Formats: sequence, structure tokens, C-alpha cells
Amino acid sequence: MSISLTRKHFLGLAGATIGAAAMAACAGPSTDGAGTALKTLSPDEWSKIKPASSISFMSSHPGKSRDTEMKLIEAFQSANPGITVNLITGGSNYEEVAQKFQTAQAGSEVPDVVVASDVWWFRYAVSGAILPIDDLLKAVGVSTSDYNPGLIGDYKHANQQWAVPYARSTPLFYFNKDHFKAAGVPERAPATWEEFAEWAPGIKAANSSGSGYQNAYQYPAIAGYAGWTLQNVLWGQGGSWSKEWEITADSEASTAAMQWVQDSIVKHGWAGVSSKNAITDLQAGAVSATISSSADLAATLKAAKEANMRIGVGFLPGGSVASTQVCPTGGSGLVVASKTSPERQLAAAKFVTFVTNAQSTTALSAATGYLPVAAAADISSIVAQTPEFQTVVDQLKVTRTQDFARTFLPGGDQELAKAATKIMNEKADVKSALTELRGTLEGIYNKDVKPKLKA
Repeated sequence: MSISLTRKHFLGLAGATIGAAAMAACAGPSTDGAGTALKTLSPDEWSKIKPASSISFMSSHPGKSRDTEMKLIEAFQSANPGITVNLITGGSNYEEVAQKFQTAQAGSEVPDVVVASDVWWFRYAVSGAILPIDDLLKAVGVSTSDYNPGLIGDYKHANQQWAVPYARSTPLFYFNKDHFKAAGVPERAPATWEEFAEWAPGIKAANSSGSGYQNAYQYPAIAGYAGWTLQNVLWGQGGSWSKEWEITADSEASTAAMQWVQDSIVKHGWAGVSSKNAITDLQAGAVSATISSSADLAATLKAAKEANMRIGVGFLPGGSVASTQVCPTGGSGLVVASKTSPERQLAAAKFVTFVTNAQSTTALSAATGYLPVAAAADISSIVAQTPEFQTVVDQLKVTRTQDFARTFLPGGDQELAKAATKIMNEKADVKSALTELRGTLEGIYNKDVKPKLKA
């Protein structure tokens, strides 16, 4: 596929819709609606609306944040005594929330505020399930400039703002300092995966006598967003899932990168794939290093302290082609449902902007490890208590926009996971698996996306 359109070109398109049948064919629930041609109120009209007295907030409590979310709700209700917020557990992950949000579309009651991941907000926007919030933000006295520009900009489509950043993260390299010390390697994150490949055999040999010890490195479980974390290895070796709309999953560089991944497991034997949760494997001392979300930082450091274990964190390693700009951002934003009343939407906007303001985002960051999304957030107290958090903030400065194949192709993330399973767990021929993946992704693009693009 030779067509290559810019992100600006695509996100500037209006009226694109992806129907329920198309989404269902690509795996995952659909959020079919009336399209993006939604009637919204003007700033003057919003000024005449009285906020509803009760709204609902559907969340998966990312980063085990339910207690923190309850505290944020209590703070919001104290500051806005006329509005009550009902917290709804939509599931244990973003996909389960998406399924429940989809199911709600068929009824008369939908949650007013929903946690939407990096691969779901766009589907909601193009299907009309959520409301563009530019004028809503103005109505409650908030500007997009109040947010970190590298995060708020991720939610632009059709020249409108569709979400605000909430539980945003980057992957981090987590490692057991004691295991590294036992192997005589530096107690730091490797600069490149090639450097770690030199260390790995010695790390495994030095620690394999430990009870239950498995590997020097553990890849995250395939179900844990393999398409997200594997971008790091691909980018470091000059590969990618896609370059804008051109699918590059089976390019020479991408094939070499994924062959390296398979070899680390099958041929060299110093790496494995977690069956459930790689960060839990690390906390148990079963592995020496892994990649996981920054949202796991607080819980991991707490578990390590209780186990008298020294855990370190660092930037994601680079590769033979690129040593920087190899880390993707991820996580979720907050969206406002379109199928509710203006009164509830205005109350929702008040809530959304409150739980993402400087004070609230600092509280969420301190409790989890998520990035502070407000531009005015003061993280000095967090860093003073948890110095490792500075790594999260510093790495944000050298992140890279995710590949379109993962974030903008309906069901693309699931297809990446299927290919990763074949390569990493089933020992499939790498080139064949990636060529099949390319064909599948191109099919999704040609059927469900390209027809919506304007010349």
C-alpha cells in the first residue's frame, strides 16, 4: 500500500463515520452512533444551562486508582455541593469499559463521563458516541492550554477537542538491582537492547538458583497491549507497525526486530512471555527485568520495599538504529457522552476539568505513577518522596507518537496482539506472520478507513 497521508490531514477531516458492522468485524465492541455531525451548543447557549444535580463516571480505575478516584470525587462534590457523582466500575480494563459503554448506547441511560483509552477515544469520536468539548471547556472556564500540550493534542479530530488527558503513561524499564548486582552488570537500565542482550545470559546464570526464578527478562503478557510495548523494539531497530497509513509491519527492519524478539525467547532463552502480569513476576523475584506502564510505579516500589527488594526504573532501551525517541505514550483520557442532556454534559465538564486540574492530577500521579496532565502541576513533592518518578517525567520529553496501525485502525491493536502471539508463543515464522498481519491491517484500512478520507 503506497498511500501515505499525514496525521494532520486525517484528523482535520469532518463527518467520518465507522459503522457498527465494520467495527465488529475488526474485533472489539462498536460504538455506532449518529456520526460526528453532532449539534452542539454555542458558548452563549451553554451559559444559560444549569448543571445537573447528578452524573455518572464509568472507569476501570486504571493503575488501581479506585480509592484515589473516590477521594477526587469527594473533593469535587465538596467544591460543587450541587452535583453528585456516581462512580461506576466499568470493568478491569479499557476494553471492558468500552463494551459496557457500547451496551449502554442501546438504552436511554449512558454514563456521562467515560475513561477512554488511546485506541478507543477515536472510535467514539467518529461514531458520534461522545461530544466535542471545545465549547464545554470554555463554558467552565478551562482552556486546552491548561494541559500538557504533548498530551491534550492527542485528542484532536475534525478540528475539535474530544477528550482531556487523565490517566496517561509511558512504559518504563523496571529491573531488579540485586539481580543485576549478582551478575556484575551495571545497576541501571541498559542504553540499548543490544547492551541488555550482552548482560542477559550472565543475569540469568547468576540468579537461576533462586526459587521460582525464570528469566532475565519477561515480555509483558500479550493481552497486556503487546502492540503498545513492542513499538519500542521496532522503533529502535528502524522498524514500525506503520508509517502513517502505510503498513510497514513486514518491512525488512520490522521483520529483523521481531526476529530478535523471537530469538531472545526461543534461540537464546534468556527471555520469556508473562502469562498474566510481568510486573507481578518481577515483584515475585521470578524475573530480573520487564517493561510495564509507569502507572505501576507506586505499587511496584511499595511491593519491593515490603519484600526488601531493590527495584530500579529507567528509560526504555534504544536499538541499533535509534537510541532515543523510542518510547510511546499511552493511557486514557476522559470523554463526555453525547447521548445525555446539556445539563448533564455541563456538569460532566465541570467534573472532568476538576479531576484533571493541577491539584487532582498531582494526587493521581502520586498514588500511581501516571503522568501529571495539567501544565501547572507541581510534582516536586512527588519526586521528593519518590525520586524514581522524575524518570517518568523526563522520558515524556523524548516520546514518539504511536503508529497509526495501533491507534487509528479499528481492531488494529487486537491484530497486533494476534501476530505477537504467533511469533512469541507459537514460534511461527516471523516473516510469514508479519506479512499476514500487513494484509489484515491493509484490509481494515481499505475497507473501514480509506473510504472516509477526503482527497
